[in-house]
Amino acid sequence: MRFGARLVLAVITLAATATACGTPQDSGPRSHTTADCAPYADYGKHPGSVVTVYALNRDREADLFEETWADFADCTGIDVQYEGDGEFEAQIQLRVDGGNAPDVAFFPQPGLMERFARAGRLKPASAGVAARAKEGWSADWNGYATVDGTLYGTPLVANVKSFVWYSPTFFRDKGLSVPRTWTELMAVTEKIAASGVKPWCAGIESAEATGWPVTDWIEDVLLRQQGTDVYDQWVAHEIPFDDPRVLQAMDTVGSLLKNDRYANGGFGPARSMASVSFQEAGAPVLSGDCAMHRQASFYADLWPKGTEIGPDKDVYAFLLPGADASSRPVLGGGVFTAAFADRPEVRAFREYLASADFANARMGKGPFVSAHKGVDPANAATPVDRLSIQLLQDPGTQFRFDGSDLMPASVGAGTFWKGAVDWIGGASSLQVADSIERSWPRK
Repeated sequence: MRFGARLVLAVITLAATATACGTPQDSGPRSHTTADCAPYADYGKHPGSVVTVYALNRDREADLFEETWADFADCTGIDVQYEGDGEFEAQIQLRVDGGNAPDVAFFPQPGLMERFARAGRLKPASAGVAARAKEGWSADWNGYATVDGTLYGTPLVANVKSFVWYSPTFFRDKGLSVPRTWTELMAVTEKIAASGVKPWCAGIESAEATGWPVTDWIEDVLLRQQGTDVYDQWVAHEIPFDDPRVLQAMDTVGSLLKNDRYANGGFGPARSMASVSFQEAGAPVLSGDCAMHRQASFYADLWPKGTEIGPDKDVYAFLLPGADASSRPVLGGGVFTAAFADRPEVRAFREYLASADFANARMGKGPFVSAHKGVDPANAATPVDRLSIQLLQDPGTQFRFDGSDLMPASVGAGTFWKGAVDWIGGASSLQVADSIERSWPRK
């Protein structure tokens, strides 16, 4: 689902209101850039203009975004005012309904973005933005941001969710090999448990989005057990949420995450994961209190400062295995840029964000993954980022987008997330799946 989240709230209400009224206010004198402005010539000059951005990302991740577009902003004259909010999913609707919509929003779920598009609140992508989207991404990726044949958004960030983070030193000391099949993964899990260490650690607390790490687990296992066709049918509600094949996937995940013998290493009993933040959940891997943490590629940026990533470093990751060693099912997610305004400076900013130049520049600032065709994996900040980009660019990868992000927002970011918390708390797979099925919007 999501990307981690980081920037103290910027004070932009006055500027956002002024922009909405057509009288953007500059936040103050700009420093004169020493950057080479030639790469930004195609975006034009927009002196004194303001573009407001609202997103989930805060703190360090937000700082890296702002550093990346700093030269673009100085060279074009656009004052990009960024606000990060850890409760983006809950607050964006209130912002829009209250007449305080941002110019640009970074949507972590296509389903949520679709809701605003269908309500007529989003602006269709301009010709320039659409051209960059077609050039940069596959039809599948652009399809996630298309509603009834109209492109509204462009991919900003991608991530591979099907990773298991582990300590190479721990595995070596225990005589363990990286598993290549699900059967081997279960054998490794049991061997670790027999040694007295809980093999899995997890945390599902995420403010208004609490529960999403569990939904990722269920989606990942369903994709491995049933393949892409059944997965697609489930996401599109062509089969019910409580289909026996979905229940099988839930029970498989439950055999790990709801099992006190296997979880929650470093924190307590399995149920403790409901109160552990997803940002902190992998820490016991470093201390040796747990052996494995299933989490997305973006977790590379959440390890404590100084943690080294690599096959012979502090932590590394392997692809959650499928039924056999040759299959490469990959669950992924992404953030999409969409706009509530359609002014020249907004179009210019969106075009820049849709470019390979932006993706490569952001990758040079720190951990970052993009599905843009123009991204060079060799420039990735970490080995896991490099592996992620290679998987996304490999035509043999069986890639599927995060199901909860594609489902109607009331389900994917609503009853599914909530149901996941109830399930960890002791509710049965059938109880939770049946409740989610009954919540699905009826046409």
